[in-house]
Amino acid sequence: MTEPSGETAPEAPEDVAPTEDVQEDVQEGAAEPEEPGTAEEPTTAEGSDRAEEPATAQEPDAAEAPEEPTAEAPQEPVVTEAPQESAAAEAADVASEEPAASGDAADKAADTPELSDAQAELAAQRELRARIEARKAEKEGPLASGAKLSGTAADLLAAVRAVEGGAASGSTFYESPEPAPRRTAPEAAPTVTVRPPVPAQASVPAPGTTTAVREVLAKGGAPEALAGQVAAALGEGAAQTLLDDPWQLLAVSGVRPEQADGFARALLGAVCGPDDPRRTVALTVWLLERAALQGHTALEIGTVRAGLAGHAVPDPESAVEEAVSTGAVLVFQEEETAEEEPEGDEESPEAVAEEPASPVLLGLDRYALAEESLADGLARLVKTATADTWEGSELERAAGAHGLVLHTGGEASRAEPVALAAAARERGLRTLVAVHADGGRRAAGPAGADAVTVAALLSGAAGPGRDEEGAFALDLLVVLDAPQLDVETAAMLVESLPDGCRLVLSGDPAVLGAPGAGQVFADALAARVCPRIASRVPDPGPLGELVSGIGAGELNQVEAPGKEIVIVPVRDAGEAVHRTVQLVADSVPRAIGVPPEQTQVVTVGHGGSAGTRALNAALKQRLNPGPGRFGGYDPGDRVAYAPVPGRTVTGTVLSADAEGLRLRCGDEELLVPKERVESALRHGWALTAHQAAGARWPAVVVVLPGDAAGGLSRPWVYTAFGRAERHLSVVHGVDQALARAVAEGVAPERTTRLRPLLEALLTTPEE
Repeated sequence: MTEPSGETAPEAPEDVAPTEDVQEDVQEGAAEPEEPGTAEEPTTAEGSDRAEEPATAQEPDAAEAPEEPTAEAPQEPVVTEAPQESAAAEAADVASEEPAASGDAADKAADTPELSDAQAELAAQRELRARIEARKAEKEGPLASGAKLSGTAADLLAAVRAVEGGAASGSTFYESPEPAPRRTAPEAAPTVTVRPPVPAQASVPAPGTTTAVREVLAKGGAPEALAGQVAAALGEGAAQTLLDDPWQLLAVSGVRPEQADGFARALLGAVCGPDDPRRTVALTVWLLERAALQGHTALEIGTVRAGLAGHAVPDPESAVEEAVSTGAVLVFQEEETAEEEPEGDEESPEAVAEEPASPVLLGLDRYALAEESLADGLARLVKTATADTWEGSELERAAGAHGLVLHTGGEASRAEPVALAAAARERGLRTLVAVHADGGRRAAGPAGADAVTVAALLSGAAGPGRDEEGAFALDLLVVLDAPQLDVETAAMLVESLPDGCRLVLSGDPAVLGAPGAGQVFADALAARVCPRIASRVPDPGPLGELVSGIGAGELNQVEAPGKEIVIVPVRDAGEAVHRTVQLVADSVPRAIGVPPEQTQVVTVGHGGSAGTRALNAALKQRLNPGPGRFGGYDPGDRVAYAPVPGRTVTGTVLSADAEGLRLRCGDEELLVPKERVESALRHGWALTAHQAAGARWPAVVVVLPGDAAGGLSRPWVYTAFGRAERHLSVVHGVDQALARAVAEGVAPERTTRLRPLLEALLTTPEE
């Protein structure tokens, strides 16, 4: 019944429905289990052998008589443009494998047993999201649901028609007044309650619920192994919910529409059809959830209709109206700021006709809520910060005068916001630096040792305590790797900052975007509602020169006298795997002096003949052979762990016991519960670019087999090549596709609402 792990969501917003059994998985989360009841995952065909070797020097250690690697730069060939990689589609399987929690987190006393990072983080997210929802509920009345065409439902139905007809704006039904200031920044340090991580309720459903669901699944011909996921996703009444509406099975990650249709036919018989309202509503929600995995927080109404038509819905327009009327989705149309025109053109009908109307969007309430809350929170910080005159760099002066500052630059520029934080501490301000991944602390230099990850900060595992209102005891928060912030994480982070706190978001806009929904950093930059400081610090050395050129769309020839860059041409995927293992195990340690445990392999996707699965299997056999007696893992295995969707923690297996698998991740030890090993853990010698984002290693081997050409884009190449500190080896088998991707491979745009929301809240009439 579940979706084969090799299938992915579509790469572009114009085609919402996933392709059938042909796309290889390029998701960037850390774990992807073999779903029960699935077919064998498809693999992408290997690239054909090339007639000639590329005009680059062969890697010397690849043959039987190894030699020292030589520096060589990529070529600049040209081929037909390949499909582009979707940044958020790379996170699809991780998001699809995370079971929904069945209950709210309960506050416990300080002497409660310590929980895992995953439990603490999920609990903190639920608590903060509940606070956001409560705050939004004060400004808006609840949305009625179930009353098909009366009351609020009728209003929403009318809204769709009115918006499409141009008679009204969809944002009318989701407007909220400017929030009143909640609290002021204290002049003295407030009384801080340092709370332990909030214990999470077990996501494992009650045995009775699971048993009842298993019976319903068996009755509908679905794999009974799905019972736990269904019960976790639908709650205590899951069995009755499925009996009443079998298409609610789509709420379970990995289940596809055709599988839900078969389940519904088995339960309902001939009474159900493709136009069943329960089916059309569930499909509409499913399409928007799949789009969120690609980074979209909303979709144009025409795109949703096209997706419904692709799943045999007879009347997509009525189906969308039904989904809106029941409150399953929300409708938006952002207000356009009218530009002043000369008086002579005021009555020109041609000028009015040429004015394009903003698109009608459909979205899910969770992402709409997050974007609204984030925009309100950023506006609150801007308006409550007290301007001050700080001496120092351009970034320091901007941070002193404004509540929100955006800082852009490459890897070397990370030193600037870290220096800002140090200067702010000297001024007596409560300051913290947050990074995306543990590796980001080391990349920030010696001063980054005090940095914390955003996940640890939100979960309460690190960082300052919170005051009685749940706000962090901070005067300045500096967030590195800001492009990796998805909209829900950013909303929880900003909601936790007190009035008057300054926020500096820093990152490289050329890297791959967040694996979750939204593009917070890009939208904030585009909105132009706060200072934007561009770093002038160049990335040093041959690697810095190569990566900087890629960011500008050029794959330059780079001199690498210290063997900083090596090109290893290969003919097929099998040779790519062989050469990769040889580089990690032999060539790089001997010629560069970087041991295998400090060398990271980065490839395009998890599947395929040279994806992470194939590479990890080969690397394990060479570097840490063993029977995999602990759920496929042995002590010493390098692993990638996804405590929550979209966040990867790399580490090493220490041991296993009755509770689960114990890992060492950086300086910490983590326990992966045994029921989550299969779904949240994979070997980590080879990662995808999204998993590697936010971290750097002394040596990186980027693998580009022939069947990976379709997944390349400029942001992907920029991110993958930029993970290397001292040495980069490129296992090159994509011919001219690499240069073409760098020159023309722009990642697909994401549909979001944050930019217009920020502009509406912070743009002055003069601007």
